[in-house]
Amino acid sequence: MARADAHARRADALCADHLDRRARGRKHPVWDFLFEYYPVRPGTLRRWQPGLGVALAGSDDPRAAEHVSHLRDFVVGDDGIARLDHSAHARRRGEAISYIADLLAGTMANDAHFDCFGLHEWAMVYRADDTRHAVPLRLGQAGTDEVVVTHRVRCTHYDAYRFFTPEAVPLNENRPTRATQPACEQAGCLHANMDLYKWATKLGPLVPGELWLDAFELARDVRRLDMEASPYDLADFGFEPVRIETAEGKAEYVSRQRELAERAAPIRAELLRLARSFHG
Repeated sequence: MARADAHARRADALCADHLDRRARGRKHPVWDFLFEYYPVRPGTLRRWQPGLGVALAGSDDPRAAEHVSHLRDFVVGDDGIARLDHSAHARRRGEAISYIADLLAGTMANDAHFDCFGLHEWAMVYRADDTRHAVPLRLGQAGTDEVVVTHRVRCTHYDAYRFFTPEAVPLNENRPTRATQPACEQAGCLHANMDLYKWATKLGPLVPGELWLDAFELARDVRRLDMEASPYDLADFGFEPVRIETAEGKAEYVSRQRELAERAAPIRAELLRLARSFHG
């Protein structure tokens, strides 16, 4: 249980601020996203899983048995060893695992782009009557709109594009859809890299807990850049803006975007390996 205990401590540290805010009834315009858009409860995130091909001994120990009981599709054999029931899991999740593998492979195969400058967040409030966050726009509505119309909008991520305002939709150079997601997704995209946490979650028992938390930490750091480069004024929350409307801001954005893409690459590769290994 040493790995399980270490995992729980790491997850607790990652979730501590969120749990404190929640206990106080306080919302956060940046960090709540990690627990609302990705609906994984802190109590679930702290539950370690061994990963594909790893069996668990000691199931006769009450604490170990309780842990195994939370691992769906794990069964305890006559030898007291808990293993993933491959057939049962394939029946329940096989199609989803295949889709995730195809999406990850497509993302890796497509050319990475580093020229979007985070304008997806700006397109979500372009000529909008109200905003999604209870924080002001850093440049005001007119200034925000001016940034959008004086830049090329090149969003490739469907789950960002679908939140564009109606007026912003025709400004995008791409028309991503759910069906074309594997063909459109690319490894430079902040949201594609943040979503590795989602795919790690959906791959469930195939993913060792350590990798799952690596994906969460990456999502957290991607979220920071995503919001610092957004049109919102988050100074009251301790965030310095990345002023993508300037040459200096663009350079900072691309530099940090590349660093995050480099961190995402081994996580994506390992998730793909696990998904493909499950299907043999």
